[in-house]
Amino acid sequence: MTSKSKFIFVTGGVVSSLGKGLASASIGALLESRGLTVTIQKLDPYINVDPGTMNPFQHGEVFVTDDGTETDLDLGHYERFTHAVMGRNNNFTTGKIYHSVISKERRGDYLGGTVQVIPHITDEIKRSIRMVENDADIVITEIGGTIGDIESLPFLEAIRQMRTDMGKENVLYIHLTLVPYIPTAKEVKTKPTQHSVKELRSIGIQPDILLCRTSGLLSDELKAKIALFCDVSKDAVITAKDVDNIYEVPLNFNREGLDDKIVELLHIWTRAPRLDFWENLSSAIKAPEHDVTIAIVGKYTNLTESYKSLNEALYHGGFANKSRVNLQFIDSETITKENVAEVLKDAHGILVPGGFGPRGIEGKIAACEYARTRKVPYFGICLGMQIAVVTFARHVAGLAGAHSTEFDKNTPDPVIYLMREWFDERLNTIQKRDVDSDMGGTMRLGAYTCAVAPDSLAHTAYGRTTISERHRHRYEFNNDYKATLQEKGLIISGTSPNGELVEIVEAGDHPWFLGCQFHPEFKSRPEDPHPLFREFIKAALAYKTGNPADNPD
Repeated sequence: MTSKSKFIFVTGGVVSSLGKGLASASIGALLESRGLTVTIQKLDPYINVDPGTMNPFQHGEVFVTDDGTETDLDLGHYERFTHAVMGRNNNFTTGKIYHSVISKERRGDYLGGTVQVIPHITDEIKRSIRMVENDADIVITEIGGTIGDIESLPFLEAIRQMRTDMGKENVLYIHLTLVPYIPTAKEVKTKPTQHSVKELRSIGIQPDILLCRTSGLLSDELKAKIALFCDVSKDAVITAKDVDNIYEVPLNFNREGLDDKIVELLHIWTRAPRLDFWENLSSAIKAPEHDVTIAIVGKYTNLTESYKSLNEALYHGGFANKSRVNLQFIDSETITKENVAEVLKDAHGILVPGGFGPRGIEGKIAACEYARTRKVPYFGICLGMQIAVVTFARHVAGLAGAHSTEFDKNTPDPVIYLMREWFDERLNTIQKRDVDSDMGGTMRLGAYTCAVAPDSLAHTAYGRTTISERHRHRYEFNNDYKATLQEKGLIISGTSPNGELVEIVEAGDHPWFLGCQFHPEFKSRPEDPHPLFREFIKAALAYKTGNPADNPD
């Protein structure tokens, strides 16, 4: 089977969290800058079918694609750094691979033969990799985990076979490894890299390029030593230096000659890289004209990976306003009505992100009410939008017991509830929810169209009346309360095209108070900051400068 694509496989060794996802995304950015098209995959060795039910404390955020696939957070990096649009074929797990093979076996596709890891599992992995070929000039595939992990072995064997299948000139192996600095010895040590490469070679993969994660630039002497012991050319030893911000990584790789080496080894002719955007962005980040503090009130605040796309989207909003955004993570469980003013006193804007479960809900409501009464810019995303509705219902509409049925099944006023059905304009049909199914019912996942009302904050931000945004939630605004809340001043500025699902709410007597049911952070990019984040940071800067309300109404 012929392919117009060439393949780059990115592996990692020694320890996890070295930055394979950022490295893969940065490689994609560099190749795009040379006029090539790219797509990027993540192969995860865990047995879960996808990260949708995994605890964010363990695995970080769940990134959602337009087609409704719940994926690894690295796919967010891929979209932010490149023009590639991720989908269900860009993330495969051991669970997905085995599920596919077992389903085929049950159907009799293997004609009664013995099903084994080799060739059946490895063939399925290769088939999954090739599902995105011909979509781009270059397919970059990141292998999760580290060399030596038992669960990674089938993936490594599959990519080893790919070079035989596709030809040496069409497959490139890049290995990211650690070159630590030992303070007591005052030396940089290459042995971890040597052993990692030895482990990789023992399973039949000789890396073509080494990305050496380290705190400073590697000397020519150290590069020569690594090259000698790892059997690569010296110019294929690339320093992956620690950076102050992730958007410097493509520039650093380019200075090290990474993209030159890639196109040389893959026998590709390209134009010279055009890196003006990345250079201008790096300069803007280093010398902002303003700074602003945003309080993120959530329950995963001790691990910023849980809100990775959200954090980056806030930074993007800062880029659009020539501002440094300082993030203040606040555990909503620590907030009470009594201490909320003290806890949030330094915030120029308050954001309540998405989430599931009852923990910390009253703290989020207190933060939202503080923002409403003190006229502090408020941005509620998914659960944060539902919190805004509950807060408005309790404190403005006089429905003191109002709540979401997710947290109080016996609330007298369920302003947020689990709908049993909803209209799916993508399928032009009514979808029925199974409210007794696993994890509480079917989610609304992926991109949905939203109609935006004129003369609203949302319309000012987007500049158009029809948008598409990505969703990941189960509970919805209860339309039985729409008229009551609107009479009290709640503005419903975004709905599904048929008007049945509330997507965006605003408070009419507030400079900037907006909640959206979708996740706008998933579509924000440094070169194209999301409109809502841009306007939220703009409002926070105005609040900081003008301090429109020192006291509650």
